[in-house]
Amino acid sequence: MNRQEKEKMVAELRDKMTESQATFLVKYRGLSVAQVESLRSKLRAKGGSFKVAKARLMKRAVEGVDAVDAMAPYFKDQIGLVFADNEPPIVAQMLRDFSKEYTAFDILLGSIDARLLSKDDVIRIASLPTKDVLIAQTCATLNAPIANFTRVLHMLVARLLYVLKKIEEQKQ
Repeated sequence: MNRQEKEKMVAELRDKMTESQATFLVKYRGLSVAQVESLRSKLRAKGGSFKVAKARLMKRAVEGVDAVDAMAPYFKDQIGLVFADNEPPIVAQMLRDFSKEYTAFDILLGSIDARLLSKDDVIRIASLPTKDVLIAQTCATLNAPIANFTRVLHMLVARLLYVLKKIEEQKQ
């Protein structure tokens, strides 16, 4: 790899780190090429991507990038970066499931919205429901008091009709 290719790789990594909503640092030593390709295809389907580069190039790429520059000490051994463009919890779930399936794969740490996360934090985020589900749950919670109030009003009207019906029956 010549100097221009290295500079291009550093620029590409830096762009991905700044553009993506989340970045995860993973260890993949011991995975076969087919397993890595399987990971890449699964990530693409979920809106993520997996990049591998030399540790020295990764260290240069993270210089000056908020929160991600704290990852620099972990850039050793066979590591890769996973970028989540849309839904970080979905990508984190996929990484958690992949690490359960292949013991050679491990999540080291992550960064979401310029905040560094430990492995436990990433796994906790993986257990969160998707954004759409959270929005639906919030809407249902906001709608519950109004729906209950409507039911109470309906029951009052129904009781009134029931009482009037009973009065009519008694008069006959």
